[in-house]
Amino acid sequence: QDLFGKSDPFLEFYKPGDDGKWMLVHRTEVIKYTLDPVWKPFTVPLVSLCDGDMEKLIKVVCYDYDSDGGHDFIGEFQTSVARLCEAQDASPLELECINPKKQKKKKNYKNSGIIIVKSCKITRDFSFLDYILGGCQLMFTVGIDFTASNGNPQEPSSLHYINPLGTNEYLSAIWAVGQIIQDYDSDKMFPALGFGAQLPPDWKVSHEFAINFNPRNPFCSGVEGIVQAYSACLPHIRFYGPTNFSPIINHVARFAAQATQQETASQYFILLIITDGVISDMDETRHAVVQASKLPMSIIIVGVGNADFAAMEFLDGDSRVLHSYTGEEAVRDIVQFVPFRNFRNVPKETLAKAVLAELPQQVVQYFKHQNLPPINSEPA
Repeated sequence: QDLFGKSDPFLEFYKPGDDGKWMLVHRTEVIKYTLDPVWKPFTVPLVSLCDGDMEKLIKVVCYDYDSDGGHDFIGEFQTSVARLCEAQDASPLELECINPKKQKKKKNYKNSGIIIVKSCKITRDFSFLDYILGGCQLMFTVGIDFTASNGNPQEPSSLHYINPLGTNEYLSAIWAVGQIIQDYDSDKMFPALGFGAQLPPDWKVSHEFAINFNPRNPFCSGVEGIVQAYSACLPHIRFYGPTNFSPIINHVARFAAQATQQETASQYFILLIITDGVISDMDETRHAVVQASKLPMSIIIVGVGNADFAAMEFLDGDSRVLHSYTGEEAVRDIVQFVPFRNFRNVPKETLAKAVLAELPQQVVQYFKHQNLPPINSEPA
């Protein structure tokens, strides 16, 4: 500590390396100008801290921070994770911080302070695979953009061109992405919804209609089923607008909200939107995404065609946190955007990687936040 003064303490945690030298594993934040520091709780992998051996000695050193880097040594102690775990909220663990030089010099030296461990727990970190193998079902819904900006399906320039040779941009994307996701869907039955079209017989615009025209049972069997329903519905609808994403996001969110009542890691919902990227209800969509970020749900947007996808990139909150028009922040990033044009001539695996890049961590993040282990998991 400084003369007459307070110190700026921080702690460093070490484990013995293979060469017998101490290796730094974790450093706490510096608490400025105090003799009674309270450090924030932190998490460190057990393997990093003690190679998974709870009895292995670890060393904790307390320093007084100095801005020139010459931190002053206050004291140290050795302990083990097993000993630290004796600390519980009701009975904290007290460990004396010893400065060996001062101990030698002064007869009546007790310690250079006491470190109090309030609580130390070992929790198990589950992986995406743990949840899937534990019985969590991924429930995919496919949403297809049938708005007028996609072009007249009778024209070859349309992204929805009714091609005698049987393919177009949307079909290519449905096939490619559908084959990837169907491997993760338990029953391979997908609700397939369309938005932005006028439907027979009264030609009202719908922003969430079953593309098999069976609202009670919008499920299609596998990618083949989606492709069949898509091809069958194309000639019977009129492309229209506006391009509203929020109804279809809220549609899936209603199912995801029901799943939260189960209080187990049993279902996670994924909405795959295939779109040309033009969006009319950005405010409502941002709000819908922010609300959905609290639910077991993710959104994968696949952009087809060559439009400007700036709005889609914006929804994919990789660079900044998404806000609702109310100012509320998304609690986590749940949108992954993939421009299909970048993956036209690449192996299926490359596209799969891009489409599913963020999904595993989104699933784990949600269940961890809710404190839900996999359904069939061994205790830690």
